[in-house]
Amino acid sequence: MRVEIINGPNLQRIGRREPEIYGTRSMEDWLAEQRTAFSDSLEITYFQSNHEGALIDRLYTLDDEHVDAIILNAGAYSHTSLALADALRAITPPTLEVHISNIYAREELRRHSLISEACVGVIAGFGLDSYRLALASIPALLQQTK
Repeated sequence: MRVEIINGPNLQRIGRREPEIYGTRSMEDWLAEQRTAFSDSLEITYFQSNHEGALIDRLYTLDDEHVDAIILNAGAYSHTSLALADALRAITPPTLEVHISNIYAREELRRHSLISEACVGVIAGFGLDSYRLALASIPALLQQTK
């Protein structure tokens, strides 16, 4: 099964940006570990962009490529992008929304996600482990959506 993790704006700084919120581990190091851990069941690809249009274009590309599932941390676009929510509604792969921090315990603006309704689930607040939990849930998710 092919799963793509997509990260939105500023998430290329994981491991360096606000370590009290996002930790000190880089996404690249974490990805290498997860690709090994899930090598028997998942092919994990990765995409990151600071640009809303590039994220939308990537979602449509993955739909055309028939990826099995998407794990999306849209960063600040989670709270502001109707365009991203509309794109999620227009594609067929099930998408899990992921957040490193607990968005519900942060500033008021971050407590509402515009993309949640277009996703099959949300995992938030477990640091980089939020992504691992999402990866581990993919087989069950795909069974439910068949």
